[in-house]
Amino acid sequence: GALLTGLFFSFQHEIKWRLERNTTDSSGDLAEHIKSMYNIRSDASNLERINRWDAAWDMFCERPLFGWGPGTYQFVYAPFQKSQNLTIISTNFGNWGNAHSEYLGLMSEAGLPSVLAFISIWVFALLAGFKLIKKTNISREHRNLTIACLMGLITYISHAFLNNFLDMDKIAAPFWGSMAIILALEYHYKELGNSSVDDLTKFES
Repeated sequence: GALLTGLFFSFQHEIKWRLERNTTDSSGDLAEHIKSMYNIRSDASNLERINRWDAAWDMFCERPLFGWGPGTYQFVYAPFQKSQNLTIISTNFGNWGNAHSEYLGLMSEAGLPSVLAFISIWVFALLAGFKLIKKTNISREHRNLTIACLMGLITYISHAFLNNFLDMDKIAAPFWGSMAIILALEYHYKELGNSSVDDLTKFES
């Protein structure tokens, strides 16, 4: 629950910005604001996101193995923008912005190996978490904590297709922290299981 609350507050500025950038000039109608979040025909923020994704993909295609270097997207992507994708908030100055996708961002900045490594890390963590909550000897508190960590990770992993915030400490800390908690608990119960086996062996001897 704490992780989900943290994710909400982390995204509150993004949500507010997207709601305020409704280009349909509605009269404060919440339904119209919500509708604009899915508008890919005239909403500038949504169209700019597509522009960034397209540029990131072209950057990756040009340097698929090692990318352009960590943290270089905002300084390199401008020439990769297509004229038909430009919006009223597009820029060529390289002074702000990102790929709006963890996966495309990694692919453009560090190449295919980096995004495969990133995916492998969270897949391993999720599998460890699901395996952990199925253990019969896990405490209720540890099971609930693991479920909370899994929910937080799945939430961000899904959201990461549409945005990237792992360069910000308020997202990076709970994201990597959740993985650390899961792996620490897995190690704890693995050691607990080994101790039980050793005790049983000594008893039988």
